[in-house]
Amino acid sequence: MLNMMKICEILEMDNIEKGKRIELKEEHKNSVFFLKRGSVKIIDNSSETVKYVVKRGNVFGELSLFDKEAAIEEVAFALEDCVICYIKSDQMEALMEKHKSLKNGLLKIYGLRIQKLERRLNDLLFKDSPTRIKEFILDYLDEFGEIDKSGKSKAKNLLSHKDIANLTNQLDK
Repeated sequence: MLNMMKICEILEMDNIEKGKRIELKEEHKNSVFFLKRGSVKIIDNSSETVKYVVKRGNVFGELSLFDKEAAIEEVAFALEDCVICYIKSDQMEALMEKHKSLKNGLLKIYGLRIQKLERRLNDLLFKDSPTRIKEFILDYLDEFGEIDKSGKSKAKNLLSHKDIANLTNQLDK
């Protein structure tokens, strides 16, 4: 079993204000980030399009474990005030070698992201725009929403129209 106290000794923590680019010291550019509070959007730096949104309790920057050059192309922005913990990718790799459950957990997260990207591609090929937007809103409510006292699901509006257009493939490239 992975000793959480040991991980806490390795991780560094930082507060990021809403709207700020998550940009740490140069030596931390190849880090894996754990989102303790808040939500962030991951943007492809070359095309300036939103790739995906990460909520509290999830990981981002894990691409640095597999492809350091491609990881440089991703940029994260805080959609709300955030608390992030981070670890250098080489330290994370060493932990993953010692603790297979950590490696499996990270691979599962990566697999889920690939499934979402495959679904977006499939939706683009086989569904019209209104259907893609409707399904995006339902998925967003499911992932980021909370049930209020009246039983209705509500979610904070964290994304711009352009972000939603990127995520539902509505913009001409």
